[in-house]
Parts: sequence; structure tokens; C-alpha cells
Amino acid sequence: MSTATAGKQLASYWTVVVPVVSLVALAFSWGRDLPGPAVAVVALCLAGAVLAAVHHAEVVAHRVGEPFGSLVLAVAVTVIEVALIVTLMADGGGKTATLARDTVFAAVMITCNGIVGLSLLVAALRRRIAVFNAEGSGAALAAVTTLATLSLVLPTFTTSKPGPQFSPAQLAFAAVASLGLYGLFITVQTVRHRDYFLPVITGGGPAADEHAEPPSARAALLSLGLLLVSLVAVVGNAKAVSPTIEAGVADAGLPNAVVGVVIALLVLLPETLAAVRAARRDRVQTSLNLAYGSALASIGLTIPAIALASVWLSGPLVLGLGPTHMVLLALTVVVGALTVVPGRATLLQGGVHMVILAAYLFLAVSP
Repeated sequence: MSTATAGKQLASYWTVVVPVVSLVALAFSWGRDLPGPAVAVVALCLAGAVLAAVHHAEVVAHRVGEPFGSLVLAVAVTVIEVALIVTLMADGGGKTATLARDTVFAAVMITCNGIVGLSLLVAALRRRIAVFNAEGSGAALAAVTTLATLSLVLPTFTTSKPGPQFSPAQLAFAAVASLGLYGLFITVQTVRHRDYFLPVITGGGPAADEHAEPPSARAALLSLGLLLVSLVAVVGNAKAVSPTIEAGVADAGLPNAVVGVVIALLVLLPETLAAVRAARRDRVQTSLNLAYGSALASIGLTIPAIALASVWLSGPLVLGLGPTHMVLLALTVVVGALTVVPGRATLLQGGVHMVILAAYLFLAVSP
């Protein structure tokens, strides 16, 4: 047996075993107070599940092609994350009033600044200039901006209900608008103008993986199932280690909102790693599809879900952002527009986005 064949068999073996082991670890740890060694084991399972999720997402993407591949990963992880948010809100009562807002805003900042900035940095370091489709990226950013404003900014200024909250009618409108606009974006991305969201290959021609034989339908279906298992393990194990994170945050005297930021960072690791790997292959548009697609899915699926759940959830639902976060959102939108409009970016644009993310993380620790 050749070394290459043995390496492929080993890779196939661990990407099947790790998601299953991670799911077993989740089953044993869910709802329990874990000692230090158990937390370490769950954290290792979490890291393994992230790597497995990225592998299986790439297998599925190679089979179905872009932009369907990035769409599968973005929607899958968001659906599981939304289920977790609704579950936590159902169990937490009034203390989870801001959970949906904090989680969605953290996802927007991490995707639109962290994933975008890191991808541009990686691509620019490799090719000097990162090239992508301005039409597709600009349309995605416009949709993200609209949904974020409708769902996270307007509640601060409406007057039908005290505080930064929507009235039931306003929440219903925001839910329908979010779901409708997200559905329209998916239609444009995958049917009407799919070419706007395909990678722009420069320099050395198509990436090497373009010439590789696509996996069989059976292999792709197996990877799709293992991708879902991996993502359940990622989100669930992130929740399992959250009490340890909460204790560490409390011991350090940091604001409680830091917990949500840390969990969001963990949950978005699969998209981040997949986007960086795509950027290294000169497929920056795939990276931007992942970033903006994840932000859109986070808003477009979370708001309708909590609107539906609010029928039986007790306690307030706070969606409106404070002044600091609105400034950061506005800065993200303006800089994002200046980045995507030319269809080309350098190290500078990537660095600017990373600085905005750093400001968000710093202000979460020191508001």
C-alpha cells in the first residue's frame, strides 16, 4: 500500500470516527456539571468536530459545486444554532432576554469582519491582490445590512412598546421580512444569478481541486450526514463547556456578554476554517459566500424562529442594539461596502476588517 493511499484511508477513518465520538461525549455531558478533566475531553472533541465538519463540508461542496457548497455549511450550522438559542430561551426565562440579539450581532461582527478580513489577508498574502465578484458580494452585503437594520437597530427607536423591543405586530413583520428576503437572496444566489457567486480564478488558473474527480453521490450523502453530526457536536459541546467559560468570565470580572461572544466564536469555527482554506486556494468568492451567507442565515432564520417561539416563551425579548454596537455595525457596513465594490482587495482592507473585529471584542470585554 502506498503512503498516499494509507494517508487517504487514515483521513477517511478519523473524519468518520471523530464526529461519532464527539456526539457520544455530548450525550454524556449534556446537562451535567463537568469536572476539569471532563471539560478538557469535551474541548478536544469540540476541536475534532470542527475539523471534521470542515472536511465533510468540502466533500459536499465538491460534489454540488459553488455556491451550493458554502450554502450547505452556512445553513446547517445556523439551523442548529437557532435550535440551541430557542432551547436556552425556553429554559432561561427573563435572564435570556438579550440572548438572541447578542448571538445574532456577534455572528454578524465575526462573519462580516473576522471571516472576511482573515480571508482577504490570506488571499492577499498569497496573490498580493484578492479578487472576487463585486456583484455577488455587494448584493449579499446589502441584504445583511437591511436585515441587521430591520431586526437589530429599529427596535431601539420604535415606540409601540417600552424599551428596545418590538411589539408583536412589529416582530411578526420583521420575521416575515427576514425570511422573505433571505429566501429571495437564496434564489438569486443559486438560480437567477449564480454566476455572480462563483469564484474568480486568477494567475495560475483554476485551483488544483477543480481537476479532482468529484466524490460519488453515496460518498457525498455520507459526508452530508456526518457534517450534520459534526455540527450538532460543535454547537452542543460548545454549550457543554459554556458553564466553565461562564465561571472563568465571572472570576475574571468580565461582563456576562463575553460568554456569548466566546460561544459564537466556537460555533463559527467551521465556517472560519473553511473560508480560510478557500482563500488559500485563490477562491475568495467562496470565502465571502461563507461569511455573508452565515450572517444572512443567522438573521434570516433566527428572527423568524424566535418570533414563532415568542408565542409560548415568557419574559421580554430585547432585540435593539445599544449606541456602541450601532456605531460598530455602521462602521462594518461602510467599510464592507468600500471593500466589495471594487471587486479587488489588498492587505489593507483585510487589516481594517480585523481591526473592527478587535474593537468589537475589546469593547465586549471593556464596555
